[in-house]
Amino acid sequence: MLVLSRKIDEAIILGDDIKVTILGLEDDRVRIGIDAPKDVRIFREELFKQTADINKQAMKTPKFELKDLKPKTE
Repeated sequence: MLVLSRKIDEAIILGDDIKVTILGLEDDRVRIGIDAPKDVRIFREELFKQTADINKQAMKTPKFELKDLKPKTE
């Protein structure tokens, strides 16, 4: 892991076209801005992990086909 120190309004460049800028500090949080092409997907890590966990659970769900569903009879 590369560890860098940056001040407010300073930035780092990732690859050729991603710029991460430090926007401010608020209590124990750092506000950052990310400039990236629209085709680059950006996720918060905790949401990425949560989505991955949900997808893993969904894969464990038994499969069924529409033909197996029975219409309700009244």
